[in-house]
This record gives sequence, structure tokens and C-alpha cells, in this order.
Amino acid sequence: MNICEQIEREITPALKDMGYEVVRVVLNGTETKVLQVMAERSDRIDMTVDDCADISRTISALLDVSDPFPFRYTLEVSSPGLDRPLLKPADYARFAGDEAKIELNHEIDGRKRFKCRLRGLTDKQEVLFDFEGKEMSVPFSDIAKAKLILTDELIQKHQNKNERKK
Repeated sequence: MNICEQIEREITPALKDMGYEVVRVVLNGTETKVLQVMAERSDRIDMTVDDCADISRTISALLDVSDPFPFRYTLEVSSPGLDRPLLKPADYARFAGDEAKIELNHEIDGRKRFKCRLRGLTDKQEVLFDFEGKEMSVPFSDIAKAKLILTDELIQKHQNKNERKK
């Protein structure tokens, strides 16, 4: 388990108790290290600056105790945004119907990158998507990286969701 996975495991229970879900933890930088924590609200309402500040204070307190790094670092907390990364199998079911960019670990028919429409996830953890009029499936483990594409349709869907929650 790498340091980011350890930190995610450490902070997840506290953030869950606060009503948040950890999306991703990444450590970047060579000379100046930046610990980036991406989180979202469990109720799926938009994150606010206050949400990020609350999360930051909690993570800072937890990491002050565990002191995971032998170097100085900066903590950044953010929301995943509309064009969010797709990191967990459940993301593909949750965002079925939306457009995404998927990059595979290997080629299929001579290509590794697909701009597609997500169709969901099978019981066998295969990601389903439409690409150029053809339905395809790949094991979740074959995906190197993926993210939603910011489209007018996604923006409208997001606005409608927020109006219903008001």
C-alpha cells in the first residue's frame, strides 16, 4: 500500500462521519510536495468553499497526529468538478448515459483512447460504453484513466439535479 492509499484509509472514516466521500488522494511535486485530496458530499449536493475548509481542517488535524511525511507539504482540498475523474467501478454505473474519455492499459483494435458514452457496469466489473455506434465492454482493471467530458447535456443534468435538491 502506498502513502496515498494509507492516507485515504486514515481520513475516510472521519470524512464519512462528516457527510463526505473521498474521491482521490494524490501526492504531487518534486521540491514542493502537494497533497491533493478530492472529495464530494455524500448527499451529492455541490461542494462549497466552506465544505473544503471543513475537510481541510479535519485532514490537517489527523495528519498532524500521524505525521506521515518526513518533509513539508501543502494540503489542497477540492471537489471533483463536473468533468470528474472516474476512479471506482461504481462511478461507471452512477454516470451511465454521460460522455467520457477512457484510456486503456492496452490497445483494442489498434487504439487505447476512446471518447464514448457510458452505459454502466456489469456484475463482472466490466465497463460498458458506446463507441462509434458499437457497444463495447472492458474489464474495469484494464482502464488506465477515465473522466467525464464537460458537455451541455452534463451541465443541464447537473443544474436539474441541484434544482430538485433545493
